[in-house]
Amino acid sequence: MTSRREFLAGTAGLALGFATGGCRFEGQNTPDTRLILLGTKGGPRVTTGARSNPSTLILVNGTPLVVDCGYGTAARLAAAGVRLDQLRYVFITHHHSDHSLDYGPLVYSGWVAGLAARVDAYGPAGMDELTDGFFQYMRSDIETRIADEGRPDLRDLLVPHGFTEAGVVLDTPEVTVTAARVLHPPIDEAYAYRFDTRNRSIVISGDTTYAPSLIELARGADVLVHEAMYVPGLEGLLARVPNAETLREHLIASHTTTEDVGRVAAAAGVGTLVLSHLVPGDDPSITDGQWTEGVRAHYDGEIIVGRDLMEI
Repeated sequence: MTSRREFLAGTAGLALGFATGGCRFEGQNTPDTRLILLGTKGGPRVTTGARSNPSTLILVNGTPLVVDCGYGTAARLAAAGVRLDQLRYVFITHHHSDHSLDYGPLVYSGWVAGLAARVDAYGPAGMDELTDGFFQYMRSDIETRIADEGRPDLRDLLVPHGFTEAGVVLDTPEVTVTAARVLHPPIDEAYAYRFDTRNRSIVISGDTTYAPSLIELARGADVLVHEAMYVPGLEGLLARVPNAETLREHLIASHTTTEDVGRVAAAAGVGTLVLSHLVPGDDPSITDGQWTEGVRAHYDGEIIVGRDLMEI
């Protein structure tokens, strides 16, 4: 027998979200497409500074699309003034914990807040395992709350969509989402996403080193949200960890220097460049001027150093 989850995944559901599952907040006079940075610090470490782990929110006519779910995403979404029970789409760029750790807890938090509509989650192959693993982990609690509190079955509401090829992953009358594979060794399947709406085009780089595929994806975009690594700041970060040499090799091989971020933005011809997923993102001594200096050597457009809960 086909389960309800299998039925939902097999329907023409890609286009129904904004017609039936989306939301428009009554009384809000907002632009069609809003961009809010939820967490702007790269890496999985939890710190007490002003920046939290990676996540970005796009609101299209009030419908929340969350890109990446670092630890604390649910709390940041609430802090941004978005009702958790209105969650509709989740996009994971790659399967590193600072991008997926709060995936299950985010959707669960929406559920206990009253979520009763379908949530579609997109990401590289492995989304089924990520989803089923969380459901197994929380099976006792979910089943207890269904029986004791009369909630719908969360396992029927969350529909994962894993993919292995670049291209359009979501196409509705309100937004088209296109994925491009980027370079983030040793992760083979890491993706950037482009969101095209009626009034705006936004690209989220995910984790990557300099990637020609990202330049093509971002060509002519209104906004590019790109990860950034400030190389002179790495020594302070590495001094605090026991695996310094191995971590150094990973950071240099798989992240984008501020100079290369500038090269990407200039080549793509984007209107505004937003620096996020900052590495190191927990060093308050690094100034905005230091973050932008290397970028400015190659890109002469608008540069914004991202901060948590900043709307752009």
